[in-house]
Amino acid sequence: MGFIDIFSRKKANILIQSIDTLLSAVDESLTVFKGGVKDYLYGDEAGFAENLSKMAALETEALARIREIEGTLYSRGYLMRSRGDIMRLLERFDHIITIISVDLVQFEIESPNVPKELKREFVKLSELASLAVESSIPGTKAYFTEPQAVAETASQVYFYEKEAVKLSQSIKRTVFHQMEGLKLSEKFHLRYFSLHIEDLAKAAVKVAEQLSVMAIKRSL
Repeated sequence: MGFIDIFSRKKANILIQSIDTLLSAVDESLTVFKGGVKDYLYGDEAGFAENLSKMAALETEALARIREIEGTLYSRGYLMRSRGDIMRLLERFDHIITIISVDLVQFEIESPNVPKELKREFVKLSELASLAVESSIPGTKAYFTEPQAVAETASQVYFYEKEAVKLSQSIKRTVFHQMEGLKLSEKFHLRYFSLHIEDLAKAAVKVAEQLSVMAIKRSL
């Protein structure tokens, strides 16, 4: 029986449903992340605290879904051939959830001083990084039903990752070359946060790369 036929089995539905639930948690986490960054930058302390709380709950939910999917992978013999690849894909989404959670917590702990001239830039950076991850979600779903559609999704991920990197570099260039009033420690602090938001987009690329490998294997 071919590999594509494996995923047409009704028994595989539980796996696909669990992955859909995980992806919904990832998507909601991105909404919380964007809202949290914006709330922090514009001084909405109550909104930021609420987003922190939501993110903690979503991280717990995502971890539970990942464990559930892992259990399914190990209990279904017919998934043995794809087990390793799906596990690596799960690890990449787990990393994305961790980045989102850590970034929001670091805003709360370190309280970076973001000049008003850069607030919109940081909001846009969080949106671009989130779009890179969002673009990987349809490709993940397509892998199980239409693997040929993965390539198109991957190109969108690469596009938004590239835009996020360009904006992150622009922010760092502005901080170090134009903002003479900032202390060097403040400049490093802003660089640190722009890099960590940029890392979210780079994590999306890891998902796209893994999906591309998996799609090629399914076509063989």
